[in-house]
Amino acid sequence: MARILQFPLTSLFRSLSGAHGRSSIQATKILHNCVGVSSNRKSLNGFRTFCTSEDLSIKKCVPCNSNDIRPMTEQAANELIPKVPGWNLVNETDTLKLNRSWKVKSFTKGLELFQAVADVAEAEGHHPDLHLIGWNNVKIEIWTHAVGGLTENDFILAAKINGLDLQHLLRRKAAT
Repeated sequence: MARILQFPLTSLFRSLSGAHGRSSIQATKILHNCVGVSSNRKSLNGFRTFCTSEDLSIKKCVPCNSNDIRPMTEQAANELIPKVPGWNLVNETDTLKLNRSWKVKSFTKGLELFQAVADVAEAEGHHPDLHLIGWNNVKIEIWTHAVGGLTENDFILAAKINGLDLQHLLRRKAAT
């Protein structure tokens, strides 16, 4: 059973390297016993921590290209979709994608929503397809174009978009 670390990993790396005379090889051996490792991505020193519902939105998208990573299976995508409430898993001509729609108060509020999403996308280096349909219908599609399907990056970006405060841009639902 893996041990749970009770301090930030940056502190762990600092304490295991240089300052205390331990080499990065020793740190790597120690961390392999403490950190969940996934083999589905290239990663630094073999580390790629696994996702939990609590940490998807705090993970960072990693660069990928078609040589490094393959699109996830529909089964894997179905396991992750509950971690991004409000998003739908769609299959368009054998390409899995995430999509979500919002109704905004006005055309300019739609553009503000796009800007908020663009800021997150730029920070992550992972860019969704943004659609303004009519004057107040916003749709976002996320998929990794380089691999022709979904990767963990897409779910990370969706989780980060879910974390944005967009309520002031959205139309209020009619009272029932």
